[in-house]
Amino acid sequence: MSQLPALIRVFAYLSLLTVGGGMAAFPEMEYLSVTVHQWLTKEQLIHLYSIGQMSPGPNMMMIVAVGDWAGGVVGALAVLVAFFLPTALLAYGAGRGWKRLEAWPWRDSIQRGLAPVSIGLLLAGCYTIAKGAIFGTETAAIAAAVLLILLHYKINPALLVAASAVVGFISFR
Repeated sequence: MSQLPALIRVFAYLSLLTVGGGMAAFPEMEYLSVTVHQWLTKEQLIHLYSIGQMSPGPNMMMIVAVGDWAGGVVGALAVLVAFFLPTALLAYGAGRGWKRLEAWPWRDSIQRGLAPVSIGLLLAGCYTIAKGAIFGTETAAIAAAVLLILLHYKINPALLVAASAVVGFISFR
C-alpha cells in the first residue's frame, strides 16, 4: 500500500508521454518501474508488454499488471485510472480547443511538428524493448524474420507472436 502514491505519480506522468501510442512511454516506464522503483525486472516488463500485444484491446492495459505487481488490486486500479484519465482529459480539452483554432495559421505547423515527435518516441520504445528482448543470434533471427514477414505480407501479428513463442520454446528449452 505504501507504493500507491508512487504508482499514481509515475503512471500519471507516463500517461502524458503517450503521444503516438503507448510504446512512446515504454522507455520511461522501463526506467521508472525497473530501475528507480524496482517493481519488476526488465524481463518481466517485456513479457508483460508482449502479453499486452496479444490481448484484445489497448496493448497498454499491461500497466494494470504492473500496478498489481507493486500494489495489489488497489495498485492495479490506481494505475489504470492514473494512466488513462490524464490523457483522456487532455485529449478532450485539446480536441475542443483544436476545433476553435481551425483558422489559426500555426495549427498546421503544430500538426507537422508533432508527427516526428511521436515517431521518435515510438522508435525509442521499440529500441528499448529490442535491447531487452534480443540477446543472441536466435532471438535476432526471430525478430528479423517477423519484421520481414510483416513488411511483405498482411498477416495478423498475434499469429507471429504465437509462432515466435513456439520457436522460442523449441530453441531455448
